[in-house]
Amino acid sequence: MGQLSTGKLAALLAAPPAAAVFFLHGEEEHLRDEAATRIVDAFVDPATRDFNYDQLRGADLDAEALASIIATPPLMATYRVLVIRDAQGLSARAREVVEETAGAAPPGLILVVIAQIPSGSKAKFYTTLQQRALSVQFSAVDPLDLPGWLSEHAAEKHGVELELDAARALVGGVGNQLGILTSELEKLAAYVEGRPRISLDDVRAVGGYVPRVDRWAWFDLVTEKRFPEALRTLPDMLAAGENGVGIVIGASTQIVRVGLVIAGGREMLERELKGYQRFLASRLVSAARAWKADEVDLAIGELLRTDRLLKSASLNDRQALEELLLRLAEGVGTRRNAA
Repeated sequence: MGQLSTGKLAALLAAPPAAAVFFLHGEEEHLRDEAATRIVDAFVDPATRDFNYDQLRGADLDAEALASIIATPPLMATYRVLVIRDAQGLSARAREVVEETAGAAPPGLILVVIAQIPSGSKAKFYTTLQQRALSVQFSAVDPLDLPGWLSEHAAEKHGVELELDAARALVGGVGNQLGILTSELEKLAAYVEGRPRISLDDVRAVGGYVPRVDRWAWFDLVTEKRFPEALRTLPDMLAAGENGVGIVIGASTQIVRVGLVIAGGREMLERELKGYQRFLASRLVSAARAWKADEVDLAIGELLRTDRLLKSASLNDRQALEELLLRLAEGVGTRRNAA
C-alpha cells in the first residue's frame, strides 16, 4: 500500500475500495482527527451506524476482543468501520492482530488506526503499517507557515479566499492550534456567506483578532534588510510572547529561502515550498534582489552565533537579538550599500 498524500486520500474516498486499513499518524492531532472523520463519513451508513461503527482506544483493547470485532461482518450494510485511537497503547499481541489485518483485510472492513509515533521509535508495528496500510502522515505545520496553510484550507473547505493580512491577523490573534483556528475560520466563512473573500475588516468584525505585532511582517523587515525598523519593533515582538530562539529559527528559515532564490531563482524556491507556502514566493523573490550569496552566508553565520548566545544564557533574548540586528546592519547592510 504505502504512503498517501492527503489529495490521494480524498480521491480514494471518492471511489471506495472493498476493504481497507488506514494508518493516520504524525504530530498534528487536529489533521489526523479530521481525516478520520472524513473516512468514517465516507464508509458508515447512517441508517446502520449503531451496528457497524466502533471507536476504541488502544490501551482498552485486548487481542481477543480486537480479533473478534475485526472478524464481525457488516450488518445490513456494505461496510463495518473500526477506529482505533491512540494505537501506540496497543499490547504486543493486539499489534500483531492489526498487522495481520493490514496484510489481508476481510471484505467490508474499514479499519482506521490512529497513532502518534513516539520520537525515535523503531518499533516494527509502525513500519509494518506504513508498508501494508494506506498510510497518511500529518506533520505539524510550522507556525511561520500557518497563514498560508489557513488560506489554502479556506479555499478548499469553504470556497472562499482568505486574504493574507486576514490570515496573519487570525493566526497572530488566536495562536497556533489548528483546531481553534479552523473553528474561527468556520465562523468567518459563515459571516461572509455570499461573498468571495474574507478580509482583515471581517476578522475585526467577527472576533477582533488583530494583534499589535505581525510576526510575519517583522520577518519581512529582516529579509528586506530593514534592520533599524526590525530593531525598533523588537520589544513589541517579545512583549507579544515571541522568544529569542523562535525568532532566530523563523529568521533563519526566511534567509535560507532568500538563498534558494539567489542560487536557482523562483523555480528552485518553489520546488522547496509546500503548496500552502507558495504565497511567500513573490515577496521572497523581491527581497532577494537586495542580497548576494556571500551576504546570505554572513547572515546565517550571525544567526547561528545568536542561537548559541541564547542557549548559553550569557545574554537575555532582547540583548542577543538587538546585537544580532546591529551586526547584520553593519555587515550585510554596509556591504549592500557599498555595492
